[in-house]
Amino acid sequence: MKREFQRIDLRDRNSFHVVQLADRLVEFDSAEELRELFARERPEKWMVLSGGNNILFTRDYDGLIVTPVADRIAILDERDDRVRVRAEAGAEWDDLVAWTVDRGLWGLENLSLIPGKAGAAPVQNIGAYGAEAKDCLESVECLFTETGAVETLAADRCAFGYRDSIFKRELKGRAVILSATFVLSRTPRPRLGYGDVIREVEALGGATLHNIREAICRIRRSKLPDTAELGNAGSFFKNPVVERTFAEKLKAEWPDMPLYSSAEGGERVKLAAGWLIDRCGLKGYRRGAVGVHEKQALVLVNHGGATGGEVIELARLVQRTVRERFGVEIDTEVNIV
Repeated sequence: MKREFQRIDLRDRNSFHVVQLADRLVEFDSAEELRELFARERPEKWMVLSGGNNILFTRDYDGLIVTPVADRIAILDERDDRVRVRAEAGAEWDDLVAWTVDRGLWGLENLSLIPGKAGAAPVQNIGAYGAEAKDCLESVECLFTETGAVETLAADRCAFGYRDSIFKRELKGRAVILSATFVLSRTPRPRLGYGDVIREVEALGGATLHNIREAICRIRRSKLPDTAELGNAGSFFKNPVVERTFAEKLKAEWPDMPLYSSAEGGERVKLAAGWLIDRCGLKGYRRGAVGVHEKQALVLVNHGGATGGEVIELARLVQRTVRERFGVEIDTEVNIV
């Protein structure tokens, strides 16, 4: 099924709930529909908008937006301990996680309650509580708009990094994700490396699959605002990765500053951007209709009626304040349009 809209208000299609218009938006249900669309016309400007949970519109979009709506989830095959699960791009990410947990499949439970669609997960290489999408991702199926060809990219071809992938770089504006395939396990493999998770899981009775999911859902609900009630895009900033020697100097001055190992390893470590922002006194800060969330300093919020430009101004204030106090640059995680 395909629906098309002209001059559509995007307020209900982005989690910040900013009011911006798009010239045209087309929902597609299959590769064939998408192939026909790009074969019939060659839009100079286009983008993919899935759940709108990691985007901030700062102006009207004068191009074509394509939105996947196919949301089927299925087990492809099962061999020994390996279970391959395919999720179409329009499936709600947390519906996918719940679906796997209900079937006793380990691998995605630490990524519970992350808002967005399954097709967006590889783009951002979403992560939380010691896990990332790439940990279980086998392949990504995408359509190349220039040729109409559908290709399946193995995970090792997707250039995954910290909140990064080939889909944000070389394939941006060239490919549309249709589905993602994950390899999961029936063998218990709990990842409880975060203190909050361990404590909550123990309080629930131990490290079962359902308990881990429930623990993470409880933690996220206690710290993060519901987008239905308060416009936001989750973590607005990335945790900065710095040289270990520099981090140790900061640690000497700020003994309670948390440090984490970096995927890059070696002489680089990860700092907690939320802690840096909090220590700058900005948690709960408000300027007009925008603010820093009172419980999680990584999150910028729209209290109602804010523009994308106002959110950006606040983000720049946060970045500048952290830089001046700690000498650390924090980059934005959200896609700004």
